[in-house]
Amino acid sequence: MLTRRPRDPLRAVQRRTQELKQQVESLLSESQVTEITETSKKRDIYQRCIQLKQAIDENKNTLQKLSKADEPAPVGNYNQKKEEEHSLLDDLTCKLQELAVSLNTENRTEVEHTEKEEDDDSSEDEEEEEEEEEEEEEEEKEEVDDDDEDDDEEEESEESRDEEKIEEEENEESKSHQQSIKEYIAIGDFTAQQAEDLTFKKGEILHITEKHPDGWWRAKNAKGSIGLVPRTYLKPYNEEEEQESSEEGSEEDVKVGNDSAEGAEMKQSTDSHWSAVRKAVSEIHTIDTLTTMGAIPSGFRPSTLFQLLEEGNQFQASYFLQPELTPSQLAFKDLLWDAKTGTIRSRPSRVSLILTLWSCKMIPFPGTSIQVLSRHIRLCLFDGTKVLSNIHTVRATWQPKKPKTWTFSPQVTGILPCLLDGDCFVRSNSSSPDLGILFELGISYIRNSTGERGELSCGWVFLKLFDDSGIPIPAKTYELFLNGGTPYEKGVEVDPSLSRRAYGNVFHQMMTMRRQPQLLVKLRSLNKRSRNLLSLLPETLIGNMCSIHLLIFYRQILGDVLLKERMSMQNADLISNPVLATFPKLLEQPDIMDALRSSWAEKEITLKRSEKRDKEFLKAAFVLVYHDCVLPLLHSTLLPPFRWAEEETEVARWKVIADFLKRNQENQGALQALLSPDGTHEPFDMSEQTYDFLGEIRKNIA
Repeated sequence: MLTRRPRDPLRAVQRRTQELKQQVESLLSESQVTEITETSKKRDIYQRCIQLKQAIDENKNTLQKLSKADEPAPVGNYNQKKEEEHSLLDDLTCKLQELAVSLNTENRTEVEHTEKEEDDDSSEDEEEEEEEEEEEEEEEKEEVDDDDEDDDEEEESEESRDEEKIEEEENEESKSHQQSIKEYIAIGDFTAQQAEDLTFKKGEILHITEKHPDGWWRAKNAKGSIGLVPRTYLKPYNEEEEQESSEEGSEEDVKVGNDSAEGAEMKQSTDSHWSAVRKAVSEIHTIDTLTTMGAIPSGFRPSTLFQLLEEGNQFQASYFLQPELTPSQLAFKDLLWDAKTGTIRSRPSRVSLILTLWSCKMIPFPGTSIQVLSRHIRLCLFDGTKVLSNIHTVRATWQPKKPKTWTFSPQVTGILPCLLDGDCFVRSNSSSPDLGILFELGISYIRNSTGERGELSCGWVFLKLFDDSGIPIPAKTYELFLNGGTPYEKGVEVDPSLSRRAYGNVFHQMMTMRRQPQLLVKLRSLNKRSRNLLSLLPETLIGNMCSIHLLIFYRQILGDVLLKERMSMQNADLISNPVLATFPKLLEQPDIMDALRSSWAEKEITLKRSEKRDKEFLKAAFVLVYHDCVLPLLHSTLLPPFRWAEEETEVARWKVIADFLKRNQENQGALQALLSPDGTHEPFDMSEQTYDFLGEIRKNIA
């Protein structure tokens, strides 16, 4: 049945806007009249903020689709009324933003404080919840399959007989191969997850009494205790080899130290990936400590991609945004001028797609000995050995009731920051047959006992973008199961305790798969507009879709300055252009990028349709907005330096930015704020004004 179109579409939108305005005002008054102390009340108001924001976005989308032709009768000043309505909706969005940010900050602080005070019984509670969930699911299964109960029992008995047969064959094979293979040494600490498990420490000798095909073996320790242990934590014990390895360990350390000292220069330039891996390995002792305490599962590792980001700017988005030179170093490879259109030329690439991060499920929840500062996912282009693009980060949200589920925002508009944008564009011109996207789930944490900060990988997965015949994989939703360890380790599970039921019947296998950590991601096919937008970007880059129009402005201005306005292509002098000199810094300070995105959206509302079609006018307007918004913020002494996953710093920066934008709106520009004695700025430096393209461009390494 078709829905009936309103007789007066614009008036219907106006009525809906008034309803939303009343609801927003009611919510604001409710949060301000009385001090809210109950966590549940704060969460309720926060949820209503999100719901109202979605309703405002829906009304805004409806408004944008309206035209004069939809009206049954002529409406005076139609365009002006639409703009006024749009401004009112934006104002409501801003009010919700301030309320949502304050509530979310308070809620996160309280939740983390509560987690800190929880006792060590949290893991037992989680196991009880899992058992209850399993019992409920088994009951549902029984209701559906009552008629097949006898058949299931027969299958289970047959499976058990098969398992016994396999165990007997395995035991006989192991006995005939070597009697001493029953002695194993633990290569890591393991804490019992269930009653039948056996806890052991790294280096402990275990006597294996039974081997099961699912990888869980029955072992006996020196004290005589018997229980199940994971096979992946063990290796055959040989006393002579252990002594030799301990004696040779110090000699190897000296040799490695000498080698690294001699070839340090070469490794810095050619082996940055492996240096990050070595740095991560050096922090394993911290991970061992947290694993022993039961704070994290054994599959967690120091974040490999975070280590690469810390090593320099070669994996930052600001580096890949710069133009690239050809192998001859005499021309630009991915920045060419199109004389017909009067702008930069479109550049198709081998990979040009949009992906949407949906959610992460069954991610193990850390223990109470560490405080989680951020949950996020880092992604990059990868060929199995090397990172081939910038490393892009998207922050996840979660609910205290479902701490194992992470969610992402499929579209970021209005009050939501770009750091939460789950819609990402991916560009690459790499010819590698193994090209794909590497996803690494991570948490930033602080240890409550020592105050030590760190970054952990909670699992990773690699999505290959081409099949064996070189055909791109289809655009659809992928359910990707996560691996533990680092991307250079194979066969490591995030949480080995989840594999114990893999040998059961089909229903138990389905249950086990549902409990495995996984990532849901959707690859989207491009329409004509999206393809045209992405073709204006560098050949290799990953970023969020909500800021793509700002990146294109930068690239167009870059083309004007380097290709159109330069007197000679051999001229390599410094260029006076504050936008080109400072814009890449915004990619490492997402809150200032949000400020620019918000300011430009407000400016666009005031533009006429003819002005929006004029590319030169749009670029000039963008430069004015950039000067009014970004430049004063970048060099203000009131703005604390950007620090990742520091809540106090993030809140302080957001407050300074919000106050600055509000004053700009009231004073119609930043001139008054710049001349005011209350706003102090850093001493002027020529780097704010000059763009040295020879120092910034990427050099092609053949």
